[in-house]
Amino acid sequence: MDRTAQLVSPSAERSIAYDPPGSSHPLHVGAAKVLEGNWTGASTVPSRGLYPHQWSWDSAFIAIGLRHLSPLRAQTELETLLAAQWGDGRVPHIVFNPSVPLDAYFPSPDFWRSSIAGHGAGAPRTVQTSGIVQPPVHALAVWLVHRADPGLSRARGFLARVYPRLAAWHRYLLHRRDLGGGGLASVVHPWEQGMDNSPAWDLPLSRVTPAPARSFRRADLDHGAAEDRPTDLDYGRYVRLATDYRDGGYADGCAGGFAVEDPAFNALLIASEHALARIAAELGAPGTARHARAERLTTALVERLWDPASGMFLCRDLRAPAPDGRGALIPERGVSGLVPLLLPGLPRDLVATLVRTATGPRFGLGTTTRLLPSYDLLGEAFDPHRYWRGPAWFNTAWLVERGLRTHAEHRRADALRESVLDLAGATDFAEYVDPYTGEGCGTTGFSWTAALALDLLHSDTTVTADMGLKGGNRR
Repeated sequence: MDRTAQLVSPSAERSIAYDPPGSSHPLHVGAAKVLEGNWTGASTVPSRGLYPHQWSWDSAFIAIGLRHLSPLRAQTELETLLAAQWGDGRVPHIVFNPSVPLDAYFPSPDFWRSSIAGHGAGAPRTVQTSGIVQPPVHALAVWLVHRADPGLSRARGFLARVYPRLAAWHRYLLHRRDLGGGGLASVVHPWEQGMDNSPAWDLPLSRVTPAPARSFRRADLDHGAAEDRPTDLDYGRYVRLATDYRDGGYADGCAGGFAVEDPAFNALLIASEHALARIAAELGAPGTARHARAERLTTALVERLWDPASGMFLCRDLRAPAPDGRGALIPERGVSGLVPLLLPGLPRDLVATLVRTATGPRFGLGTTTRLLPSYDLLGEAFDPHRYWRGPAWFNTAWLVERGLRTHAEHRRADALRESVLDLAGATDFAEYVDPYTGEGCGTTGFSWTAALALDLLHSDTTVTADMGLKGGNRR
């Protein structure tokens, strides 16, 4: 029997401490096949061709789905990622597989030079990584993986081993990355936020002088159509920002050309603070201070990034001139501004407004779109196929579905869940889809699509306690 069959087939001798009972549901079988095919022995690649290494927030989402196949493998996924953590607490956005040729992906390890350029920040010597980060969904993933099999987790000391690393990761974001001084974490590169090519980055990127086109080779175009990927001009700016950050020793707080407070990045930090509080309590320590910190961060999120006129959260460009010196909100509506629905402590009127925005003409949830587009349907930059400038992604759908359910929007959450399951199966677990037609785009057999579809297939409809979140709507 091959390994995929072992993961999906029930067995009278199977122990819950390794694999939960299997399922014959076609989506379960298909998702398990994708995750097995992308497994390297210690972690899971997003896809074999386009993304042949370990990515940070991908692995967190992948672990959330893997917990329904193998809690042990899900724990290993997260442990492998956290083993590459830097001394200053940052969790790098890529952990490179040394067996993959350098020209298979750019920027490659010889571009980042992590062990040399990152020496002052405590980059590991034994593994090569990038020097930037990705959204901090990891503590939330750790808690959910623990909940999948608490007995196995306790027997292996899983939480006790990863908790100090997660705490250091949050300290890094809350202190080193509070570049605006208002309590929120900032990203210093579009790749850190995860929605790489969002129109929200166009204005801050316009101030960045691009690296010469001859100074890099785009490996991504070997696997995807140029019209669906970032432009060469945008890529030149990405490379310039990364080069300058590297050449500055990956030091934070310097006068860089790009610093943005993003609502999704900070909402995931808040959700993970709540999860860290639950982890602390499980380990016998009080989690009250972490819940309180999460509430303070929620207040800061509302105060700094909520825009009543837009009916949603916006990004704040800290390098833009502004009379109050706080930078300026970026007037582009992206799905990032809906992700804070995940937080139970949002004021009730904001929740109602976010739901209206999600279901209104700019995102069309439940009316004109099959999944939430990554960008405003009415925006000038909208493109249903170009990377993060309009296509719908399964990870943001998962986050919004969980958020809708957290706020008792069960009918809408049920409909979104069904769309995710339908489109994941119909597109062979595509990387992303056209929000109107559901046509698959990018690569297929994409790991987080398979993992999150698997999670929605098996998760029940009561999410708040299981996800480690606390509290309810504020008046």
